[in-house]
Amino acid sequence: MAVTPVRAGWTLLRALLRFLFMVANNLVAIPAFVCYVLVLQPLRLLDGRCFWRLEGRMYKWLLGMVASWGWTAGYTVMEWGEDIKAISTDEAVMLVNHQATGDVCTLMMCLQDKGLAVAQMMWLMDHIFKYTNFGIVSLIHGDFFIRQGKSHRDQQLLLLKKHLENNYRSRDRKWIVLFPEGGFLRKRRETSQAFAKKNNLPFLTHVTLPRIGATSIILSSLVARQENGSPAGGDAKELDSKSKGLQWVIDTTIAYPNAEPIDIQTWILGYRRPTVTHVHYRVFPIKDVPLETDGLSAWLYQRFVEKEHLLAHFYRTGAFPPAQGQKEAACREMTLSNTWIFLIQSFAFLSGCLWFSVLRSFYRCLF
Repeated sequence: MAVTPVRAGWTLLRALLRFLFMVANNLVAIPAFVCYVLVLQPLRLLDGRCFWRLEGRMYKWLLGMVASWGWTAGYTVMEWGEDIKAISTDEAVMLVNHQATGDVCTLMMCLQDKGLAVAQMMWLMDHIFKYTNFGIVSLIHGDFFIRQGKSHRDQQLLLLKKHLENNYRSRDRKWIVLFPEGGFLRKRRETSQAFAKKNNLPFLTHVTLPRIGATSIILSSLVARQENGSPAGGDAKELDSKSKGLQWVIDTTIAYPNAEPIDIQTWILGYRRPTVTHVHYRVFPIKDVPLETDGLSAWLYQRFVEKEHLLAHFYRTGAFPPAQGQKEAACREMTLSNTWIFLIQSFAFLSGCLWFSVLRSFYRCLF
């Protein structure tokens, strides 16, 4: 369908207005978050658990604001597979395929209704995000920025292990989000396929072969062990919740219609027509996941082979296949409350005005 000048003009104007709102949103919300965290530092000394609980709530609201940018543009999410709300209070690691910068925004949206999982979540992301507008928030929250490349790999894994030891349980974290492919599909596919051909590994088109290092470090650091050394997890009825350690691996597959991923620019400007992104979940008890290197490698490769089949089926039919034993796959629409969006946005702008007034008065008193 041809695009008329009027429609093109309206799309451009709307994108400009959305961009200006996003800039204003960042200028008030992020400094306000930093100011609240600074003021609450005495509480961190007195009651660290309470401090990180409050910080997590504000962190969730900030991610909710990012989610609202896509929501208001008509970018919604349809969820498939297992319902992960049931394990939102347990410790889990999400293994997600990576296609574009919009994958992170999609997760920020679809995890908003999973209890406090977002508030207690730790992200592993490329180090370049440290230098974005959201970098200061992630640094405060305790997310981990990983530097890609063979020359940095061993050092980064040691830093990740130390980071988990110092920041994961001390900040009451529950979930970790990890993109095992180590980069976007379009950038890594050719290299991955060449590696697969050379080493007689699965040849993948819709995903790439995952890297094992970060997953191995996370599991070895966070899985509780029994006296015999085997994983102590997977059955919520058997163990006290405070002693379980990492309980679940959530295999998460993101699919975009026509294999056209949404990037962060589209999410912000909203120039693409309303789009439904599809997210499929499969949950594995940690006791079923091998922890030794060879077994974990084979297990993780198998998960990405399954992702390949899931995505091939989705691109062919427009839906994910039913799980084993099911006749038809069920899906559920993830929704955000417009009232809740209005409230967190209002709180952000009011907080920005408040802190601007406080800092201006403080400056006048000094000078």
